[in-house]
Amino acid sequence: MNAPATKVLVIGYVWPEPRSSAAGGHMMQILESFLTQGWDITFSSPATIGEHKADLTALGIAECAIELNNSSFDDFVRELAPDIVLFDRFMMEEQFGWRVEKHCPDALRVLETCDLQSLRDARQQRLKDHLKAHPHSEDFSALFAPALDDEFQLMADTDIAKREIAAIYRCDISLMISDVEAQLLTEQFKVPAALLHWCPLMLQPPTEPFVPFEDRAHFLSIGNFRHAPNWDAVLWMKNSLWPLIRQQLPGAQLHIYGSYTPPKATALHNPAQGFHVMNWAEDALQVMTAARICLAPLRFGAGIKGKLADAMLCGTPNITTPIGAEAMGDDQPWPGMIEHSAPALAAAAVALYQDRERWTQAQEDGRRLLARRYNAATHGPALVACLEHCRGNLAAHRRDNFTGSMLRHHAHKSTQYMSQWIEAKNRPL
Repeated sequence: MNAPATKVLVIGYVWPEPRSSAAGGHMMQILESFLTQGWDITFSSPATIGEHKADLTALGIAECAIELNNSSFDDFVRELAPDIVLFDRFMMEEQFGWRVEKHCPDALRVLETCDLQSLRDARQQRLKDHLKAHPHSEDFSALFAPALDDEFQLMADTDIAKREIAAIYRCDISLMISDVEAQLLTEQFKVPAALLHWCPLMLQPPTEPFVPFEDRAHFLSIGNFRHAPNWDAVLWMKNSLWPLIRQQLPGAQLHIYGSYTPPKATALHNPAQGFHVMNWAEDALQVMTAARICLAPLRFGAGIKGKLADAMLCGTPNITTPIGAEAMGDDQPWPGMIEHSAPALAAAAVALYQDRERWTQAQEDGRRLLARRYNAATHGPALVACLEHCRGNLAAHRRDNFTGSMLRHHAHKSTQYMSQWIEAKNRPL
């Protein structure tokens, strides 16, 4: 008799939208790795359904809406009896972790960190401080090359870092999309390496010929407008980079695509300046394939950048900053150019746009980087093997994580009582 399929419950911060964000794409890649094993997956979320939600039921994944601070989840999770529970970002572990532990104590608890929000927020604050002190600065070299210990100093006293890293300790395994962030956690925050698993974007390396240089035109930038680093990059392009590019390429056109376009973004649309805010792209890879250069001038952020992975998939060289390239590459040539200031980024963009030989080499550098670093055939099985190993050694794994056990003991009690108080307060009289 065949053993029953492994049951997986995913508790999503949002319903996955793979065409809107890298986080949504990464979640779908994780789910596909589980489906390949024949695992039985249920995806749940307390969030409202977004405009571009993936059709999970078409993949054979059950969907279930859940509520915050409501004991109905207890009955749901007890009846489901999952073998693995995946929390999508630390806020979901805070909300539901104690309920999972109470009703399914033997379930493996996995955290999809997406990126370190505490790192992203600390870098955003550092940028704000820099701009306040140097309002006319266009060179951000000092922000782009801090040592990991400097990042630790920025983060260590923040509430969000304490919450985020506590959730990592409380879980059995945390998935790290960035190996730089895994290094930060192990070396500076002293998180045991056994609690972390490197799980970058999992992609199928392209094998077909790319669209060549002469069949492409224009610059492209893409990203969810709700994501603060993307919006900051749009403003920097509008105010600094794009005018410099247009000075040297008067006919240049920039097409900016993004989901959930707010009025403040559409207000920047200016065809006379070649600055086009295009709203959401139905097919991001199609518009990326038509562009000659992808611009990603990110001044802060964390994790790894789905837009740059998409650019490599499409054979579109990119111009970015060290923040954009962080954890994306290795010691081999980057598929584009990395610069630290607005003038240098603009000069690089103009040079690469016009240099067919260099552009074609960057295109092939991207193909090779995808095969080396993001191959789904490598990372999918590695993820499954990690989870199965932890499940097979769960008692010892948890015994070795005394800090996590201690944090669960204290934090879950306080969270439980707060949740129960909110639920009681919300009951009709």
